[in-house]
Amino acid sequence: MRPPTVSLGFSVYMDQRHSAESEHKNGEYELIRDDEDPCLGMYDKPLPCFGCGIGWFSLLLGFVFPLMWYYATILYFKNYYQRDPRERAGLAASAIAALICTIAIIITIAVLIF
Repeated sequence: MRPPTVSLGFSVYMDQRHSAESEHKNGEYELIRDDEDPCLGMYDKPLPCFGCGIGWFSLLLGFVFPLMWYYATILYFKNYYQRDPRERAGLAASAIAALICTIAIIITIAVLIF
């Protein structure tokens, strides 16, 4: 019998035999870990602030209390996202919001004074 081929032109062999290790587990689940990278499961836990992260939470809360944008900007420039790379996008968005807010405040003050 000929093995199935993929559209790219190479053969794909499917080995459907069970391994000897799985037979000894008697149906129990086994924790999957990578021996070369022990931090692989580090990002399985949810982010703080209701699961959306400090950056996105600061962005949303910043519309009511704009100082939160500046707080998140400080965290962004202090490389807080090195602890959890999932925080980078939210912190960057808050930094951009802080920049826009600062420009708007400067323009407003310039218009009022002159």
